[in-house]
Amino acid sequence: MPDDFLNLGAGSPFGLFGRGRPAHKTVLVAGGAGFVGSHLIDRLLSNGHRVICLDNLSTGRLANVAAHAANERFTLIRQDVCDPIQIAGAVDEIFNLACPASPPKYQKDPVHTFRTSVIGAMNLLELARAKGARIFQASTSEVYGDPEVALQSEGYRGNVNTFGPRACYDEGKRAAETLFHDYHHQHGVEIRIARIFNTYGPRMCPDDGRVVSNFVVQALTGRDMTIHGDGSQTRSFCYVDDLVEGILRLMASEVAEPVNLGNPGEFTMAELAQIVREKTGTTSRLVQKPLPTDDPRQRRPDISRAQKALGWAPLVALSDGLDRTIAHFAAELGRPLPSRTEKVA
Repeated sequence: MPDDFLNLGAGSPFGLFGRGRPAHKTVLVAGGAGFVGSHLIDRLLSNGHRVICLDNLSTGRLANVAAHAANERFTLIRQDVCDPIQIAGAVDEIFNLACPASPPKYQKDPVHTFRTSVIGAMNLLELARAKGARIFQASTSEVYGDPEVALQSEGYRGNVNTFGPRACYDEGKRAAETLFHDYHHQHGVEIRIARIFNTYGPRMCPDDGRVVSNFVVQALTGRDMTIHGDGSQTRSFCYVDDLVEGILRLMASEVAEPVNLGNPGEFTMAELAQIVREKTGTTSRLVQKPLPTDDPRQRRPDISRAQKALGWAPLVALSDGLDRTIAHFAAELGRPLPSRTEKVA
């Protein structure tokens, strides 16, 4: 057992529920204290499963999972996925969300980011192989690089620079997909892969460095809102609850090939900035800065495969999702809630 094992639940760390097969699944979530991972854990616990959260807390936060401290079906292990992973007892499903996803965070230590994407994935795949578990990989739209097509489908092979500041993440995720493919075909491991497009919502870190958190925090604190480039580059924003629903449907499906999960609604950075300004009532100025190296000019997922195979499509409109996200950041930063924004839990 790792030295920094933390049993935040009240039960035995690794015991099964009685004899024979458990009534519900035992699920390992790597990166479970992070933004998306913590929302996924909420859903898994609410569905009655036992959850083991494995996180080194480099970008994840204990506050994201603190609500489950008294839950005997929840266990936290503080560990890096790059280290060998040993779990006693049965594990039915593994979700791999263990990697920084925002450019400032993954560029801080690019070698470790690449190791997390590749060595971490291999360690979890070995665990899945040993346990006979189904395993999910949180891949990314970044495998498409700076796309040369307006709508990115799973068949598009991408336009990725292997020799730039984003390559540690982009190429790391591409290599992880290859590992998943090969473990599936060589060892029979059951795999599920989601290519996740821009996601936002409560529990994003204020210093996350991604555009939604940047704009909202800058607006709420009255700082200049920074637009990189001329603001014409586009992104498609999926609310975290919609993403988690897609992840769970994919894990429960029989689809072993990659599936795009994202919202096909497309907005320019200038449009997003204006929406945030209106919702927060800020007096913050819009200030342009140079476009970062290899920053994609366009992001828009083709979700036809998800719609057909999973019956999934996002339901939360950007306006509604932003209201909830702004309310979260206002509470975390101790700022007054904008009058036009709904209060959320």
